[in-house]
Amino acid sequence: MSEREPREILAVANETVAGRSLLEAVRREAARGPIRVTVLCPINHPREGYVVYEDTRRAAAGRRLDKTLGMLREAGIPAHGLVVDADPVSAVRDAIAQLEPDAIVVSTHPESKSGWLRRDVVERIRGAAGSIPVEHVVADMEREEGSEANVLVVANETVIGEALLERVRERARRSPASFLIVSPQSDLALASHPEAERRLRNALATLRSDGIEAHGQIAHPDPYTAAMQAISDERIDQIIVSTFPGERSGWLKRDVVGRLRKATRIPVEHVVVEPAAVGAAP
Repeated sequence: MSEREPREILAVANETVAGRSLLEAVRREAARGPIRVTVLCPINHPREGYVVYEDTRRAAAGRRLDKTLGMLREAGIPAHGLVVDADPVSAVRDAIAQLEPDAIVVSTHPESKSGWLRRDVVERIRGAAGSIPVEHVVADMEREEGSEANVLVVANETVIGEALLERVRERARRSPASFLIVSPQSDLALASHPEAERRLRNALATLRSDGIEAHGQIAHPDPYTAAMQAISDERIDQIIVSTFPGERSGWLKRDVVGRLRKATRIPVEHVVVEPAAVGAAP
């Protein structure tokens, strides 16, 4: 390689792609000499569940990527990037084969909030990279101005209730936020869940028409398990659980709200929707 030929840097991040730590790591590489940067944004895919409106995940990743590319180019660093439908390790393997990078930078959330670290993604990338140096940087997006919160909404029959939808709108007005709505399926043995899917699509369409970034999935029939799986898959900053009132709610009988508060140490809010508000029998 000639002295003038830029080194190829591969940057890998999803929710933290616009974080300062990743940008600073790339700038450190640029200070050593000319570089060319490729930024990969693997889309988060849940381990289980039918994904609804997956395009919102891609759109959100694309906006974060565009912001990062703009800042790198403003700093005089040649950069391009892409959103990829793959897990981060597979995406890196493919990129290594195509780009033959000289160095790799992987950005994650802190350990307490990082699904990638829980799945040992960084070490697996190091294994795939072989002799290519891999730098791991941590971005604390909660402390960075203007960062977007991830709010998990757990609801099934009440997902189209106006009380819940209005609470989501209020949260969206307060500060930037993205909403993942998880609707536990009624029966694990069934291959399809048309009523749950219809309700979820209606709720997502309503919120999106209000300019709110929302996506969702049909998930495990137990709401506690469904929520914990979502928390394992991606960073969650707040949880909203919606149920019918009192004795009408099987979730309340199983203390789903209290169990989530105890297990996650994430703020959990409970929203009650009256059966009549969603056309359910009293």
